Amino acid sequence: MPPLPSPQQPLTTFNRRQFFAKSAALSVAGAAATLPGSRLLAADKVDAAKALNLKITGLKTFVVDTGADSDENYVFVKIYTNRGIVGLGEGTMTGKGRTVAAAIEEHERYLVSKDPTDIEYLWQAMFRGPRYRGGPILMSALGAIDIALWDILGQALGVPIWKLLGGRARDKVKVYVKHTVQPIDPSLKGEDKIIATWAGIKKDGWSGSKMVFLHKEPDGTLNPPEAIRRGIDLLRRLREAVGPDFDIHVDLHGQATTPMAVDFCRKAEPYHPFVVEEPSQLEDLGELAHIRSHTNVPLAVGERITTKYPFAEICARHLADYVQPDIVHCGGFTEVKKIAAIADAFRIEVLPHNPNSRVCTFASVHLCMSTPNATVLETSGSERERWDDLFSGTRIDYQGTFAMPPTKPGLGIELNEKEAARHPYQPKHWSSLKFPDGAIHDR
Repeated sequence: MPPLPSPQQPLTTFNRRQFFAKSAALSVAGAAATLPGSRLLAADKVDAAKALNLKITGLKTFVVDTGADSDENYVFVKIYTNRGIVGLGEGTMTGKGRTVAAAIEEHERYLVSKDPTDIEYLWQAMFRGPRYRGGPILMSALGAIDIALWDILGQALGVPIWKLLGGRARDKVKVYVKHTVQPIDPSLKGEDKIIATWAGIKKDGWSGSKMVFLHKEPDGTLNPPEAIRRGIDLLRRLREAVGPDFDIHVDLHGQATTPMAVDFCRKAEPYHPFVVEEPSQLEDLGELAHIRSHTNVPLAVGERITTKYPFAEICARHLADYVQPDIVHCGGFTEVKKIAAIADAFRIEVLPHNPNSRVCTFASVHLCMSTPNATVLETSGSERERWDDLFSGTRIDYQGTFAMPPTKPGLGIELNEKEAARHPYQPKHWSSLKFPDGAIHDR
């Protein structure tokens, strides 16, 4: 490439072309340096991993029932190698457990005999090779595999994954929870029980919580005026109960129509929610732009977006204050680090979606530890004691409202196969929400 013109040299048309071509090349190189992949590790680390001559020998999926009170089946994968190192990943997706497991298994014939440390290469091959790509099923399958590959690499090098993703960007990760260890008066019902639970969460030492604020009847009927009125009233009561500094994460869960979302967000403004999550569905960014122009509350979107491409437009147009990629549904560390880099270029923060098992939580903590703009993390019910046996007693170390970085090599968590076998897949019966006239509504 021709050299840049000197400061004394006039910028002719030809020289301008040289200048911008050089600048573009430098920009691309700089962006590439922020992206994950084994090729970006220090040379000695790459050599150390390659010296092991690791090869993938097979994989196995595990679909685990989460209980009668849940509509989930957890989906896990273990990837095996010729050196005895086994990687663990997760591909959980509501209502699609066996489908995702089958999609994971479809990749086995490609992966066997491959070097598991060639993560970026394998990711691109699995994403681009089959021609039909993207979507929640394929990206969740790819996410499970990607997490397991990074687990293998970390174990092979003897370091936690966050150290391979760029190292420490913070000392600890701020998290919020949705359950309390405080006793709740069994006589409390409805909104009174919710308020007592949130007060308990604050007493436990956490700094925030989240719930869906659109009221529905027990049969799933959503009456828009009542849903908004009762949701805003609950928001008011919660703010009074937890005080001005507690983070209230308001989830609309994509259930609001456009007029409903605008109305709710405007009425929520006096109560200063930390964020209003999923005010719209993901198909129409014009709808999101419309909502954005009619409210001052911070908005968060992205838990159902599965690749970096829609995130790029959302960030470039500043349609949200937070983006919420799910490390499972977005193809694992390899894609989410790129999404975070795109968001960072537009000064938008990352609030990872994490409603799944502890495998997803561990992966998300590794992500946040190494990602400057990943500032708050959701946690799930899998943190409760009843899941200790499934993960051999392994937990994140929580101190106050923060998750401390994992210290074990790789992902740092194991799946107990015997315990998983005690909870085999169970079909879950889902039901749609509906409007008072019986029309089907977004869930």
